[in-house]
Amino acid sequence: SIDWIQVVSTRLKPHNKRTAVSLAPTSQPHHPHKIEQEGSSSDAAVELELIELLQTTRVYTNTHTKMTRFRPCIDLHAGQVKQIVGGTLDSTTAELKTNFVSTHPPAHFARLYKDNELTGAHVIMLGPGNTEAARESLKAWPGGLQVGGGINDTNAKEWVDAGAEKVIITSYLFPEGRFSQERLDAVLQALGGDRDKLVIDLSCRRRGDDRWFVAMNKWQTITDMEVNQESIKQLEPYCSEFLIHAADNEGLQKGIDEKLVERLAEWCSLPVTYAGGGRNLEDLEMVKKLSKGKVDLTIGSALDCFGGNGVKLEECVEWNKSQ
Repeated sequence: SIDWIQVVSTRLKPHNKRTAVSLAPTSQPHHPHKIEQEGSSSDAAVELELIELLQTTRVYTNTHTKMTRFRPCIDLHAGQVKQIVGGTLDSTTAELKTNFVSTHPPAHFARLYKDNELTGAHVIMLGPGNTEAARESLKAWPGGLQVGGGINDTNAKEWVDAGAEKVIITSYLFPEGRFSQERLDAVLQALGGDRDKLVIDLSCRRRGDDRWFVAMNKWQTITDMEVNQESIKQLEPYCSEFLIHAADNEGLQKGIDEKLVERLAEWCSLPVTYAGGGRNLEDLEMVKKLSKGKVDLTIGSALDCFGGNGVKLEECVEWNKSQ
């Protein structure tokens, strides 16, 4: 559902006037739309201008209503769908701890999410050897999945062209662990300046009491960027949403980082998805309560489709529908 749509144009024909159009929520049936125009014009002329405006001018929408929802994931490691304990994710298989390795191909999960209308799902390529698996997922649901892992200014557009709804970036923004505005600008430019196609992943690790720092390189390298109100506001103009894994909680199924969820709701004006430690419907309710409906939750290892016994995917689907 759409909270509002606002369209502003300064190049209208034939009157070359500035028109603002606001569409009210459906809860106001007696005022479905409001047209304010400088100068006078007949209703017919305004209608013609509006039609042309909607055809030629980009429409910016705020589609993120205050409603927490479940968002699924497809985590790829060495070409397989896995659920991994986040703190152990590095390049050495000896240290890697997995909760689940699927016998199904990635496209199976993409189709599963598509069939259940689970939008906003993210596909994360954890390390090398996952490109083909990610492309298979996109073929199963073109325009329905976000893709992250190894995204940079040279391949971001390629992934969108391959069917990604949005691309997700993290590590590329932090050469040698330091944030680069130049690289963020380059990625956005590669996407034609379309911030709606870009998600910034600020997955983080806790350092001290209630402080979190962005973690890159499969969450093993701590960067110089603290996740706080200042950094969120700095990045919001360049993306359409945030994805934030609490890496210290990821895969443990021991509960969410409640304080981080609270802070994200306070700091973020864009849609934000939290992942890490989610176990069941009670955690969905907890995120909803803590964030006042502003933060979404990804549940991974606890899901039955990933070998978990905390919650069934069907229950999460029904939970979304009930909100």
